[in-house]
Amino acid sequence: MRGTLAAVVLAGVVAAVALPAPAIAREHSGGAGRTEITVADLPHEARTTLRRIHDGGPFPYERDGITFGNRERHLPREPHGYYHEYTVKTPGVHNRGARRIICGGARSTPDSCYYTDDHYQTFRKIRE
Repeated sequence: MRGTLAAVVLAGVVAAVALPAPAIAREHSGGAGRTEITVADLPHEARTTLRRIHDGGPFPYERDGITFGNRERHLPREPHGYYHEYTVKTPGVHNRGARRIICGGARSTPDSCYYTDDHYQTFRKIRE
């Protein structure tokens, strides 16, 4: 019995060590282990959204520019109000869809921006 209990405890420790990394570091659609994406590799619609962010608008969606709370802490921790979210149009979708760009810092001159195409589950830093 004692050997079985030790095996169960050991299996639990191994499973805990093998848990996935935080969402920002997980690979997602685009290459082994990539945590960044270049502007050139963004979908056309995301490049358009990024250009609008740098131009200060106009934005096609009413909620573009609202504060992104980062409640799940998938992005680096910053004070509330630091991050803002912008919709990336998804062809064929009649609502806002799942694609977003989240930027931190000043609205038209952000410190950094992140792209998600799965509604905040994973993020890749946009390398500009």
